[in-house]
Amino acid sequence: MTSLILRTATRLLLAVLLLFSVFLLLRGHDLPGGGFIGGLVAASALALYALAFGSSAAAALLPVGPRPLMGVGLSAAALAGLLAALAGRPFLTGLWFVQDFGGYTLKLSTPLLFDVGVYLVVVGVVLTMVFGLEDD
Repeated sequence: MTSLILRTATRLLLAVLLLFSVFLLLRGHDLPGGGFIGGLVAASALALYALAFGSSAAAALLPVGPRPLMGVGLSAAALAGLLAALAGRPFLTGLWFVQDFGGYTLKLSTPLLFDVGVYLVVVGVVLTMVFGLEDD
């Protein structure tokens, strides 16, 4: 049984850490940060939750298990490279889609897709290890 202080602090920190991990992910394809560090922050938030409430409670927070996350992430990263190859450019060349909506410009890119893939792979790998250690 864990302490009441750890459980309360974990409930408060979980949302902050997950939001910060998304910030790092979205900031990373233009500036320092990105999928790897964002994934580590997200995985550490869920690992903290697993310490406070158990690995089954932390696994229940995920829409899918950690192993499918790794597969989806690896597929997204590979797709980011293949999109450039399908466009006749070298593998993993960055492609950008820019659409203007009046005063707002939407910018999507294959580097962002690659970072999302890395993010999901890192979360999946770290949580697989954490849940495995917690279960033992």
